[in-house]
Amino acid sequence: MPQRPGSNLQSRNLKVQSAKPRNTTLQALTSAALVLPGLLITPGHAAGTDRVNFQYSRYQEGERNLYGAPNSLKPISVDVLHGSGIFSLTDRTKFSFGYTQDTWSGATQITTSPLVANGNRLVYENTSSGVMLVGASPIINNRILLDRDLNPLRLDPDGSQSLSQDSRSVLVMSSASPETRNQANFGLSREWNEAAFNVGGGFSSERDYKSSYGSLGGRLDFNQKLTTVKLNAGYTDSAVGAILDHDASPYITKNAYSEQIVRRGGSEVLLGDRQDWVGNIGLTQVLTKNSIVDTNIGYTHSNGYLENPYKVMSVIFVDPETLSNNQTTPVIGDMRALLEQRPNSRNQVAINTKYIQYIGAFDAALHLGYRLSVDDWGVNTHTFDASWVQPIGSGWTLTPRIRYYSQDAASFYKPYLISQQTYRKIEVDSSGRTIWIDPSNPDEQYFRDSDFNLIDQNGNPVNEDLVNAVPKTSLFDAGKLPDNFSSDYRLAGFGALSGGATLNRMIMKGVALEAGFEYYTHASSMQLGGGGGNSFADFGYYVANAALKLDMEQVSFARPNHSNSHQHEDSTRQHHHIIPPAGIMFGHMLDKPGDFMVGYRFMHNWTNGHMKHGGHKASDQTIVAQGCSDTTPCRFTPDYMNMSMHMLDIMYAPAKWLNVMLMPTFMTMDMNLRELAGRPAPVPGVHEHQGIAGHETGAVGDTYISSLVKLIDVSGHRVHMNLGLSAPTGKVDIELRRMAQIDGGLIHFGMQLGSGTWDFTPSLTYAGEKNRWSWGTQLSGVKRMEEKNKSGYRLGDVFQATTWGGYNFTQWLTASVRGAYTLQGEIQRDFDSFNAHIGPMDFPANYGGQFWDIGLGLNARIFGGRFAGNRFGFEWLEPVGE
Repeated sequence: MPQRPGSNLQSRNLKVQSAKPRNTTLQALTSAALVLPGLLITPGHAAGTDRVNFQYSRYQEGERNLYGAPNSLKPISVDVLHGSGIFSLTDRTKFSFGYTQDTWSGATQITTSPLVANGNRLVYENTSSGVMLVGASPIINNRILLDRDLNPLRLDPDGSQSLSQDSRSVLVMSSASPETRNQANFGLSREWNEAAFNVGGGFSSERDYKSSYGSLGGRLDFNQKLTTVKLNAGYTDSAVGAILDHDASPYITKNAYSEQIVRRGGSEVLLGDRQDWVGNIGLTQVLTKNSIVDTNIGYTHSNGYLENPYKVMSVIFVDPETLSNNQTTPVIGDMRALLEQRPNSRNQVAINTKYIQYIGAFDAALHLGYRLSVDDWGVNTHTFDASWVQPIGSGWTLTPRIRYYSQDAASFYKPYLISQQTYRKIEVDSSGRTIWIDPSNPDEQYFRDSDFNLIDQNGNPVNEDLVNAVPKTSLFDAGKLPDNFSSDYRLAGFGALSGGATLNRMIMKGVALEAGFEYYTHASSMQLGGGGGNSFADFGYYVANAALKLDMEQVSFARPNHSNSHQHEDSTRQHHHIIPPAGIMFGHMLDKPGDFMVGYRFMHNWTNGHMKHGGHKASDQTIVAQGCSDTTPCRFTPDYMNMSMHMLDIMYAPAKWLNVMLMPTFMTMDMNLRELAGRPAPVPGVHEHQGIAGHETGAVGDTYISSLVKLIDVSGHRVHMNLGLSAPTGKVDIELRRMAQIDGGLIHFGMQLGSGTWDFTPSLTYAGEKNRWSWGTQLSGVKRMEEKNKSGYRLGDVFQATTWGGYNFTQWLTASVRGAYTLQGEIQRDFDSFNAHIGPMDFPANYGGQFWDIGLGLNARIFGGRFAGNRFGFEWLEPVGE
């Protein structure tokens, strides 16, 4: 099960030179305006300059208050990779794009219940030190005691066996395996002297939710472009295919959605559709040379399935007959979980105003903003924000900011419901007789006579040896519940206060680095007017981000000499050597001291589920018997695995003979398993893979740091050496979620995001060229520098030898063919914490081997125009032997 190379896509290599930024009042005001998203029009429309941005963000929640239950569940975290750009197709036509990939994991709320219901049940495990309390597991159905006013009661802990009222609520939490969302959007705009029109669209895709959207917009300028009117409209169509939790689903009442639930591959899938229409009109006014105001009003209409399919409402059913007597004893409440029900439509109006003032005395800009939103759900919100954009010299800009948000609760929000009816009742006929049925033939009704003998509807005796009679029951009367209900804390009343700062550094002309941090406090007591009353949902979270921003119109590119064909050929040899195939790492160097390059590299690796034993395909029986261990037969095997890697190549040449590189990576992987034919029967207490849901992981991978040293550079021949390190920034302790309350432990080796060790990554590269031909070879390796990583294992060392040849079809297009041999060692040691060992991917000896691959590639380079010096490369690698 080695990780193999796949197709590679590489583009956007930029050579830039350093220059001091200009410092003018208009530029300061315009740059400050760009800090706020949504401010579409600024003086001179500077927001439309050609640019490319790369950003990584991290969202991390704090732990929730579970009132004494040990919170071993990791809070929600989200890793986000975002790239965007805007390019001029003509002087007045621009193309824009954006791509976002986020992966989230951690514990999320299922419902809210009375604290006395013990929704976060304590979990104990046998350890070498005895039975120990290790955490909490959700329980959504239970029985609780209530007083005659239907207040929850708790047994006093003093041993007196007395009861006292306890009105506290608590979030019931459940863990979830990582999930990944991919979103892409595209836009095309056209400008005239005093007007503009744009059209856009895109899609968003995740395992259980897919949507596509389109938009139209435009603007009109008046008053010598000091006044601008903006119009925008959009439509989104979404489809929900929620895979209901295999552990929780049997305990959830889903009657309201029975027609929307289908079974696929052993899983229950809730289907739904949703549509959203959006309209917006805005006005931007330049008040003075130092101030701008921007006001927008928007309307959103949503209809269809607006619920969260993974949220349930705790409903406590109380038999009204127990309340009809005059006794003072407690009554029993039967707590059940029902899928939440929200209205099928929502109408929302939002008003957003921003004011920006340039303050010359400080060479800074003040941003003030207010947003009001109201809707027919009762969720009315207020947002106040302020920021101060302050240049601090030497290309640095500091932007502190503060934000306050307040929200009213939705009209149908409740922590839980109490209904005075029984959850399940016995059916009787018009005369009050209990109806009996045989579940195998529920349409036939029976009764009991005075001697409790079974009779049919005509009073004839029935042989009970032939009929499995049970009382006929029915569920509660849904008409006695509210039409809509939800305990999702995001629909509760609360306030949030946040503060943070962004630091931006212009490192050279057209190239900026940015880092930001913001911390939020979410609390019911901070709601405007108070009265949130939901302190059980209070928590804190932070957002941190780092970005690389490229202003394409300020970047200086190294361009070839076009004075004559002979000079152009020499310039091409000197400054535009033939670049190796896209899959070659550390394959070329910058020639001139001070040169700077930024590249984006994408690699996608697809692996099918064919296991091999030596050079032959292994049968299921062979995998079961030999793929795991003598004592642990295999039960599952991968059906497929996808791996995607995003990498930034940042290169700088401090000297003609030396380049330094920094290459951060962002990884996403997904795998699905299938049950092996002939596998052992399930064993109680042993982790099993169930349903159609696969496994997903994703976040920051390992980071590469390299120095490239030029050894030989003569006409037609070059040799350079790379001395690099791989820093262990990728996680190696990602866990599977519990299934059927059974721990799955750490996820498979190949689904972890890095090596977990510091690795030495040397390479030696030779490249040659003559006329239209080019060729090269590279020897590279990975040497693990630590005995084991934090999870107890060490990936195998790697050696690779590759050689390639290329041919220039034109000055700008090169085709290549490449062969590669890879020798990969097996994994050393094993996880030092629990792993379920359910298939061959969980055993170190199954990794490693020798591999042969053939690759075909294309490289395209831009020689003229504003983007001269950039290139685009693609390569497809196909395994041909093992």
